[in-house]
Formats: sequence, C-alpha cells, structure tokens
Amino acid sequence: MQRTELREHVFKMLFQIEFNEPDDMPEHIKLYFEDLERATDQDRKYIQTKYEKIVERLPEIDTLINEKTTGWKTKRMNKVDLSILRLAVYEMKWDEDIPIGVAINEAVELAKRFSGEDGPSFVNGVLARLAGGKTKPKKEEA
Repeated sequence: MQRTELREHVFKMLFQIEFNEPDDMPEHIKLYFEDLERATDQDRKYIQTKYEKIVERLPEIDTLINEKTTGWKTKRMNKVDLSILRLAVYEMKWDEDIPIGVAINEAVELAKRFSGEDGPSFVNGVLARLAGGKTKPKKEEA
C-alpha cells in the first residue's frame, strides 16, 4: 500500500476510539485487520504502530489542538475532523519521516473525502496555525 492509503487506515482506526471503550479497541483493531485483505504484514505493522503511537500521545495532541482552535475544543468538534487533526498533529510533531507540508496536505485530502463541506478549510486552518511556519529538525545521520 502507498503511504496515503496507510494513513487513511490509521485515520479510520483513530475514528473508532470516539465510539468504543479503550478496553474494546484491541478487538475492534483485530476485526478491522481481518477486512484488510490487501494489506501485507508490513502494512499492518505500520498501521498498528502509528495508531498506537498516536493513542499514547492523545492528551498532548488534544492540548495542542485546543490551543489553536477558538470555539471548537476537541470535546465539541466533529469526530471526523478531530480524528484527522490528531493524525496530522502527530505527523507534524513526532513523525520524522513526514514533512509538515505533506502532513497538512494529506489531512486536507482526508477531510475532502470524509468530512463535511467546511471540514477541509477547518482542518487546514487549525494545522496552519499549529505549523506557524515551523519545520521539524532533520533526522540525525547515523
């Protein structure tokens, strides 16, 4: 799978946490993967690892989102947009393989596919405020 498709699966798994108890998520993930017939073992590992890393940082990610939104705190936010923002914020702040611009563009594309009419501009606006012209430090050469 290409990274865009992998990202979409991570988004779909993140979306599920809004409607399921944390203790039930391992079973939901297992069922989700059963339906991913085209996914290789490497694809499944990428999706699950990224999902788990995002879930570990949810309080921190939500704080960052709440700092950049006015009148739309995470508790009131459209759950599709919230899941997209969580994924993008993680990629922007902690995924060294994803440039900030790519994270924002991919988030907007997800919003175009899965959110409402105002979703893409909302997602873009929040992420643009979060980026604030900053870039991530480059990976150190080993």
